[in-house]
Amino acid sequence: MKAILTNAAGVLQTSDIAKPALPSEHHLRVRLSAAGVNPVDAKLRARPVYHPDKLPAILGCDGSGIVEETGSRVTRFKAGDAVYFCNGGLGDEPGCYAEYTTLHEDYCASSPASIPLQDAAALPLVCITNWEALNDRAKLERGQTMLIHAAAGGTGHIALQMAHHLGARIAVTVGDTRKAALAQALGAEKIILHKEQDFVEETLKWTDGKGVDMVYDNVGGDTFLRSMNAAKIGGSLVTLLSTPLSLADAQLARLRNLSICFEMMLTPQIMSQHEERIRQRKILEECARMVDAGELGVLISHRLTIDETAEAHRLLESGGMTGKIILTMG
Repeated sequence: MKAILTNAAGVLQTSDIAKPALPSEHHLRVRLSAAGVNPVDAKLRARPVYHPDKLPAILGCDGSGIVEETGSRVTRFKAGDAVYFCNGGLGDEPGCYAEYTTLHEDYCASSPASIPLQDAAALPLVCITNWEALNDRAKLERGQTMLIHAAAGGTGHIALQMAHHLGARIAVTVGDTRKAALAQALGAEKIILHKEQDFVEETLKWTDGKGVDMVYDNVGGDTFLRSMNAAKIGGSLVTLLSTPLSLADAQLARLRNLSICFEMMLTPQIMSQHEERIRQRKILEECARMVDAGELGVLISHRLTIDETAEAHRLLESGGMTGKIILTMG
């Protein structure tokens, strides 16, 4: 089969390797339709932090496709079923930058029926991330206010839709008027053009000086640090990134009684938490229901082929993305 491998030098190379065998009687082999491209893929290409001893490796956590073969004790799926999932791609298991992959049946969900199977590959990681960030970390409630950074991006536009579905009042930061129109269409009440406006000042104006109940950060760095002043006293700041806190930053967070939460949906896979991975699969099942009910959609900005994986990473690393990138297998 064709697969894209990365080595210790961070180089992506097209290779012809054997189809993966079923690792257990509970596993599926899936003929992939597409792979989703996420920032973590580019980070692991540049610095394989989890399994550097197992290179070369196939990257790509997100995939969708058709079940080709099932283990003898598989009960949830049969050959021919359309599925989507977040699995592998960290170096320990085969990722989705390939024509085939394998995964445990418990980590796999039926693909939404109302969108093309290829498009479903863009959803798993961002859906689980945002579900956990909004529901489990911040415990967002109807009527609460929140600020979403980079709301037109791959993660942000899903967070915006989920927050809107939960009944929040939402302010967003975006980079231009085109992204502003997208965010408004998806439910944003307050648009902040961060290149022209100070998001802290604009957020405080919008909330009559109080600050928002929750800030959702997927930018990091100075944006994360300044967001402490956009959250209300006693509010929450959920970040998807790792930004060092100085003593002064920590003291500010303490002074404002902020709950600072980190969200990393890959933890169950990295830490081998089987029951947590089943819980995440159930999130995907609920997200598939939302997609089919018209409550959630995904914007695909670039549809590239597997042979264009390097270009996909270049686009991702250039910043300012709108929506998601997928790699198609054929």
